[in-house]
Amino acid sequence: MEEKQGSSLSGGGGGGGKSTKELAMEGQKLLEETVQAAHQILTAMNEELCNPGLWATASPAQSGAEQHDGPHQAEPGGGALEEARFRYKSTVTALRAVISAITNSQAAEQNEAGSMMGTSEAKSDPVEIKKLEERVAELKKEIAIKNRYLEILMDQLRELIGDISMWQSPCPV
Repeated sequence: MEEKQGSSLSGGGGGGGKSTKELAMEGQKLLEETVQAAHQILTAMNEELCNPGLWATASPAQSGAEQHDGPHQAEPGGGALEEARFRYKSTVTALRAVISAITNSQAAEQNEAGSMMGTSEAKSDPVEIKKLEERVAELKKEIAIKNRYLEILMDQLRELIGDISMWQSPCPV
């Protein structure tokens, strides 16, 4: 498990040169590991709460006598809990790094796409731009018509629901 954790941390740090898809796959893997670690935390806490032998309820007089046996008794539950907490914290840190790398990668891709659009925009044909603007206007009109029709249908549905509710209500005799 620790080898798996180490590889996730080293790969998720910077995301140098990885594609967004690769980063997303790594992020998904880290998310699954984080959920597993959280589940381990809950399991360890449940074991500690259900096992009275792991409870730290020793009085000061008993603590001196149990000092040699105490840590060994509490270690199975406490050790597992601490290990799960450490694993959770490290996977969350790695997941945050991957998310940051994805955000940076997407921003870089958008900047590249924006610079490409700037050069192709200058070469665009004015006639093509005019056609696209006309198409946008047509689509806006079509959306407006469909929205009006949808409003009419919603009003009819409200009236129908009101009528059905009236017929289903009990009549006073």
